[in-house]
Amino acid sequence: MRTTLTIDDDVAIQLERLRRSRDVSLKDLVNEALRRGLRDMGTRPRKGKPFRTRTFNVGKALINIDNVAEALAYAEGEDFK
Repeated sequence: MRTTLTIDDDVAIQLERLRRSRDVSLKDLVNEALRRGLRDMGTRPRKGKPFRTRTFNVGKALINIDNVAEALAYAEGEDFK
C-alpha cells in the first residue's frame, strides 16, 4: 500500500540516524517502528507498585517551624529568642 506521511523533524532525524546505523531502507525501518508501536499501543500498560515512603521517628523537634522568622533565624545561626 502506498501512502503519504508527514513526519515531524525530530522523528525524521531519529529515523535517518537509525536507518544509517542499521543500513536498512526507510520503508523497512518505518514499517518495523509502526509494528512495534502498534503492538505496544494495543497492550494495556502494566500497573506499577504504588510508591511508599518509609517513615521514622526523628524525635522531638528542636524548633517550632510554624514561626518562619524563628526557623530562619535558627537556620542562619542567629541567637533568636
